Amino acid sequence: MPVKKKTKTKPQTLLIESIIEAITDKKGKDPIILNFTKLNGTICDAFIICHGASRTHTEALAKNIDEVVKKNTGQDPWHREGFENAEWILIDYGDIVVHIFQEERRKFYKIEQLWADAEITKVDVTE
Repeated sequence: MPVKKKTKTKPQTLLIESIIEAITDKKGKDPIILNFTKLNGTICDAFIICHGASRTHTEALAKNIDEVVKKNTGQDPWHREGFENAEWILIDYGDIVVHIFQEERRKFYKIEQLWADAEITKVDVTE
């Protein structure tokens, strides 16, 4: 009887899935993935963007991302910033960069529009 091989999830796929899981667990608003892999000259493979309803919410999202990613992948972020006022928190995992905004800041900076040539995936957060 042949033995079935377990399919391995790519580390980057597991990282993205873990980030999305953490965002949806804490009810992050309008999460999207900007995939840059088909573009030349980008500094990373993807941005994951969402927003929270308040400072407390954006901080909770960031903390949950750190915890879920560490639990699922063993990875710590390379860099974190924006916790002083939590209007725009950035968590850098190298090839994947997470942006957590408060809603007003997300509307102001419009990162999705700046990278409109990227492949954009809206994450379904319906329950």
